[in-house]
Amino acid sequence: MSNYTEQSDFTLVGFFSQSKHPVLLAVVIFVVFLIALSGNALLILLIHSDTRLHTPMYFFISQLSLMDMMYICVTVPKMLMDQLLGSHKISTPACGMQMFLYVTLAGSEFFLLAAMSYDRYVAICHPLHYPVLMNRRVCLLLMSVCWFLGSLDGFIFTPVTMTFPFCGSHEIHHFFCEVPAVTKLSCSDTWLYETFMYLCCVLMLLIPVTVISSSYSSILLTVIRMNSAEGRKKALATCSSHMAVVILFYGAAVYTYMLPASFHTPEKDMVVSVFYTILTPLLNPLIYSFRNKNVTEALKKLLV
Repeated sequence: MSNYTEQSDFTLVGFFSQSKHPVLLAVVIFVVFLIALSGNALLILLIHSDTRLHTPMYFFISQLSLMDMMYICVTVPKMLMDQLLGSHKISTPACGMQMFLYVTLAGSEFFLLAAMSYDRYVAICHPLHYPVLMNRRVCLLLMSVCWFLGSLDGFIFTPVTMTFPFCGSHEIHHFFCEVPAVTKLSCSDTWLYETFMYLCCVLMLLIPVTVISSSYSSILLTVIRMNSAEGRKKALATCSSHMAVVILFYGAAVYTYMLPASFHTPEKDMVVSVFYTILTPLLNPLIYSFRNKNVTEALKKLLV
């Protein structure tokens, strides 16, 4: 504790320092950011403007797009501005706010993906009961629970992490204030907190993964028994798209929060974070909707 400092700012090292072509990398990330932002915004607009898309599945997709827009805006603009201005400082309150928003949005998306898998399970396995089991009230309740559990994560992890004493260097070896990266700077014993964080992440992943696994296992069994080849193909296409997003998002979370420290390096951590902070918001509109016939028809209608 003798090295405890009262500095109010942190320094985000970022991954531009690791690149041989930082300007080119910044341009690529900026383009990806614009595509992700406009793609998700367009998807939300289409879902709200076309009555054919006023279904539970598209309601959840619109919420996913909203989360992804917020998610990418929490990290990327700050990272790009730092590179442009040459200043990589972030104040303690700003770091805490970024951490809270990131943890809240990530946690909410964990549970939203589970809610979406349950929606597909009811639609495919119990189509006659679908209007009752997934009515507007149920959808709003599920969405509220997702946001509540995500914000609960934010309120738990952010205050604890930001109240640790930080010693020596205030350099965060990441491009945003991620919980593990900030925790490493603490000069106090964080073993108990890291164990608690690990258990929370196990619980946060276990519940959604159980729902998702059960839902898609039941869907697969139902699809196998389908007589219609077209119906089977449509169901498998929808579910495979959902599973691609689930594997990408949850895989990155497992690496970040559940693997031992021996598996981690700052470079690896930043690359993995790129997957769920930048690439996932870019891919979600393409994977979930723009290959969908109803969405493409709504887009044509909007343009005409």
